[in-house]
Amino acid sequence: MNERIRAREIRVIDAEGNQLGIMPPYEALKKARESNFDLVEISPNAVPPVCRIMDYGKFLYEQEKKDRAAKKHQKQIVLKEVKFSVNVDEHDYVTKRNHVLRFLAEGDKVKASLRFRGREMAHQNLGRNVLERLIKEVGDKGIVEFRPRMEGNTMHAILAPSKQTTGGGSGGSKKTEKPPQQQSAQPQQQPQQQQQHQSAAESAAGKQTGT
Repeated sequence: MNERIRAREIRVIDAEGNQLGIMPPYEALKKARESNFDLVEISPNAVPPVCRIMDYGKFLYEQEKKDRAAKKHQKQIVLKEVKFSVNVDEHDYVTKRNHVLRFLAEGDKVKASLRFRGREMAHQNLGRNVLERLIKEVGDKGIVEFRPRMEGNTMHAILAPSKQTTGGGSGGSKKTEKPPQQQSAQPQQQPQQQQQHQSAAESAAGKQTGT
């Protein structure tokens, strides 16, 4: 930028995007200083390198503003923890399972944990059954990142949001059906035409017999 540009010749673009042609860097820098702007190298690998006259401070501010806006709208995945127990009753289990499903639907990861207390350590299979049941009932609404495993006296599993999109079944194109009257109209015309041809044939035969 500015005095640090080392190329012998550069292609210059002004602040409005107009091509100023090829010139030495010192001449382009002089034009930039006349407008209180900077000379910024935007394509150093081009032949010759391309530089633009711009307000570099304003450019950095606008770029930072865009980056902040992008981060603001970007979804940050949060790890939510839902705690179970070995002897969890059915109502409490269903409530916690619904929490897990809601967190996954909102795009967050879930850590389903189960802590063993005292003699419960001798019945780790009961805790594993609780977490395996949860994984089975979550189904395709979540992805299992870590299956149930022990860390100290706590067993936990990690579930991530599913990448599958939902609601695609009802959004398909609908086939247009013809009204029943239009479908039955054509078959009904055939007997009428046959009757007309038959009556015409009978009348012609009667004339022949009459003669």
